[in-house]
Amino acid sequence: MARAGLTAQRVTLAGAELADEAGLDRVTMSQVARRLGVKDASLYAHVRNLEDLRGRIALLAADEKTIRIAEATSGRAGREALVAYADAWRDYAHAHPGRYAATQAPIRIDPELAANAAGPRRAVELTYGMLRAYGLAEPDLTDAVRLLRSSFHGFVALEAAGGFAHERSPQQSWIRALDALHTLLEHWPPSREGDPA
Repeated sequence: MARAGLTAQRVTLAGAELADEAGLDRVTMSQVARRLGVKDASLYAHVRNLEDLRGRIALLAADEKTIRIAEATSGRAGREALVAYADAWRDYAHAHPGRYAATQAPIRIDPELAANAAGPRRAVELTYGMLRAYGLAEPDLTDAVRLLRSSFHGFVALEAAGGFAHERSPQQSWIRALDALHTLLEHWPPSREGDPA
């Protein structure tokens, strides 16, 4: 029987908090059970296994990050929207490193949970909507989405790993990188004839 007051949401949140404090790779069912003051077996009435828990953490993080981005970009377009979007992404990664890591890891997520999760779907809508304001259409939209994701994730991952040891502050480089991305998006290169599909 499930312990009173214990829910999948509470278990997921406890796992997410642990991930932020210790790292996603340090999240175990035993550690989460200890955090909640229950026996390991009690968790299995709410989550199937560790992979299921990590998938739920990833979906929670996607929802939280998307809400932040939506709030930050509301009513903005062009460079303002791009900067607000990027800053919200980076701020979330700084504030919740374990949860953020879950959104970037190759975790198998229950298809039913994924289908009912608004965060990932809304994230796609927000990103494509922002880029359409630059006048981009497919296949350039998809290419631009991949460029932004690579740029934002690459920057925050290197920053988190201490990869920016130069005396120039990462914040200064971040601002210039966003300026460069904005300029690129405004002057997106045309597709070359013969490019592979």
